[in-house]
Amino acid sequence: MSFSLIRACAACGTKNRVPARHLAHIGRCGSCQAPLAPVSEPLDVDAAAFADIVAEAPVPVLVDFWASWCGPCRIAAPEVRELAREAAGKAMVLKVNTEEHPDLAARFSVEAIPTFVVLRNGRPVLQRDSVAPRPATRQ
Repeated sequence: MSFSLIRACAACGTKNRVPARHLAHIGRCGSCQAPLAPVSEPLDVDAAAFADIVAEAPVPVLVDFWASWCGPCRIAAPEVRELAREAAGKAMVLKVNTEEHPDLAARFSVEAIPTFVVLRNGRPVLQRDSVAPRPATRQ
């Protein structure tokens, strides 16, 4: 079974299942047909959700590798949230907790956190192991 996200309709409250391939699209509520905005917040993912989203995303995916004990990660978190909001529909943001999912961190040779990886069509196109201002991250 592939990853899907349950999203409540802002108009009627109906819970809608949105498959990974449509998370970056404007959809429609299955009940009232009101628009469902693209995902505009970072998604905390496990290995299975990561694989499904990255494989099916029609837009670039920014992955934030972080840990709860990491001071720079906590400093970067509001910027990452704001970037997810700004990039809604044009890119997606995933968060991978390296303490809970060290296998994913190892797959991308993450040696320091936070580390940011941009994936396009499932392949890494950029990797940075430090916090950068939002304009630099947006590029």
